[in-house]
Amino acid sequence: MPLTMDAIRQAQARIAPYALKTPLLRMECLDAALGCQVYVKAECMQRTGSFKLRGAMNRALTLTPEERARGIVAASSGNHGRAISYAARLLGAKATVVMPRQAPEIKIQAIRALGAEVILCETSERFRLAEELCASRGATMVPPFNDETVMAGQGTVGLEIMEACPDMDVIVTPTSGGGLLGGVATAVRALSPRTRVYGAEPAAMPRYGRSLEAGAPVQVPQDTSIADALLAQSPGGLCFSYVQQNAAGVVPVEDAFLLRGMKLLLTEGKLLGEPSACIGMGAALQGVLPVRSEEKVCFVVSGGNAGLSQLHALDAL
Repeated sequence: MPLTMDAIRQAQARIAPYALKTPLLRMECLDAALGCQVYVKAECMQRTGSFKLRGAMNRALTLTPEERARGIVAASSGNHGRAISYAARLLGAKATVVMPRQAPEIKIQAIRALGAEVILCETSERFRLAEELCASRGATMVPPFNDETVMAGQGTVGLEIMEACPDMDVIVTPTSGGGLLGGVATAVRALSPRTRVYGAEPAAMPRYGRSLEAGAPVQVPQDTSIADALLAQSPGGLCFSYVQQNAAGVVPVEDAFLLRGMKLLLTEGKLLGEPSACIGMGAALQGVLPVRSEEKVCFVVSGGNAGLSQLHALDAL
């Protein structure tokens, strides 16, 4: 089903019994540091600890009983795997999650605790292995981003932001494959064309920056970043078209600024976001996000699944 406002509103109704309507927080204490009027969409308070529950739940609820019986497979850096494992347990289905062996232990253990099978591999191999599992088992793949039903679920974040603050000037989302950015930008543009939606991606893997310049999806080499949830090598083909049509742009963020954003949110905002979730604030601190002091800017803090080892990285700042 194409990603439309109707599809996003249907997703909102479908997932309402399962996903929380997370708060939109006004954080005046961060205005001076980030150079704008700061709002935070606290998806770190979502069930399973991230926005990923929205898309995973929306897609899982559309599966037939036969598909559920054959099992669900997901390739994930962690948060999508946790969300699909939660959805599968609710629906009585078996979930298998293929994820990088370098994923934070807190994410691996949370998925196993939900009863899912975890298969660890190299980061660049997770999608290929997941496809092979689906073929051998007859299972259904629920991808983390390149699926319009998943994207419709993620788009409900944009609906909630605009319902709470219709005059929002700018929204910034972490960006990997583009499901969150594409969903939010599509919803927001339909509701408020004047509101600009930006993505923020690791500078080490600028797949969207290069793809938007080229006018088509580009694959970048696999690299490392503290933003463990944002390591897709290329945009999702479906996601890219929605981002290209509806987003204002995607900015690259260095890890050092991302960590400064995480520390700022924790120490001054009193909110824990995992590293990837704080990349938008990192963009503002780095000066690559085009915002002004009088603008209302919403930073989507996409998840809060941070381990103690990641918090220790803040000590050096």
